[in-house]
Amino acid sequence: MITAIVMIKADIDRIPEVAEAIADIDGVSEVYSVTGGIDLIALVRVRRHEELADVIPGRLNKISGVRSSDTHIAFNAYSQHDLESAFSLGME
Repeated sequence: MITAIVMIKADIDRIPEVAEAIADIDGVSEVYSVTGGIDLIALVRVRRHEELADVIPGRLNKISGVRSSDTHIAFNAYSQHDLESAFSLGME
């Protein structure tokens, strides 16, 4: 599974509609409205790299109200369980 984190700038007055439209795209697992320099963060999960082109520039970036996006592809995932294990080393 390939995970991409997409940071999105959207038209301010359309953030809720843009977020809902993005969430309806196949391959988008979650969309968050956030504070800071961007408006939305979408998590895209696909089986092959080629599918990212269909989901992000092919569909997500074409939604009315999306001004720009910046995509980061994840190399590794560290679950909360993994982090707890790392911090508890030598605690026994």
